[in-house]
Amino acid sequence: MPEDAQNRFEATRPHPARVYDCLLDGKDNYPVDQEVADELARRWPEIRLGTQENRAWMHRVVRRLATEHGVRQFLDIGTGIPTSPNLHEIAQEAAPAARVVYVDNDPVVLAHAQALLTPVSAAGTTSYVQADLRDPAAVLASEEVRGTLDFSKPIGLTLVAIMHFLEDAEDPYDVVATLVDALPTGSYVALSHACGDAAPASAAEAAVFYRERGVSAPVVPRSVAGIERFFDGLELLDPGVVPVNRWDEDPERRLDEDVWFFGGLGRKHRTS
Repeated sequence: MPEDAQNRFEATRPHPARVYDCLLDGKDNYPVDQEVADELARRWPEIRLGTQENRAWMHRVVRRLATEHGVRQFLDIGTGIPTSPNLHEIAQEAAPAARVVYVDNDPVVLAHAQALLTPVSAAGTTSYVQADLRDPAAVLASEEVRGTLDFSKPIGLTLVAIMHFLEDAEDPYDVVATLVDALPTGSYVALSHACGDAAPASAAEAAVFYRERGVSAPVVPRSVAGIERFFDGLELLDPGVVPVNRWDEDPERRLDEDVWFFGGLGRKHRTS
């Protein structure tokens, strides 16, 4: 498809990354995305809070990896629209020499990739790959990934609110396993996911709404057990897979209620 035709198509079909950007009060989206986000927030007000808490969780888990676990390399797949502070800003604030590769398949993210490619430290490095999570082998083989990350040293793989856009028929567990197999010993996997256990009826209704509105990727909420399965073969660190607002809670953001996004952090002890 020619680029101008592709852009017109993208502007008429809501995309989950841009809907997410709307829910974070971002500006890089189209009216069709805003319509979906507004309706989601009207029907399920907790969704907007969940996206905000999920973003805050990403900040906490990356900061912990950089400060407590000494991780200096990050592979972030399903980056989404740049929303400051971005992952590399958090990582390089804690570890100025941190190296970050962002991966996303949305052309709108590519258009704003410059915001992702500006290190906050002269010693840091960032790069961007336009690729699809559904083809993990291609992601791993890309020049940007291989040229930026040293696969003889630990890597922090971040899959933030992305795996619930893969249906079971797309082998989401195999996708993650392929990525984990390529990681060196001592690496970490941080993953968050929409959880159907948090509010089963509402989660199911929201998933149907996504399909009915023609969003370019459906939402597939999974159970806690289903999310834990992504960590098979890894040491799941405390407190396990929990609502993101309960994971290493920020006292200033403490909530009485749980949100729909659940997250966890796993450590790889051996090379497959």
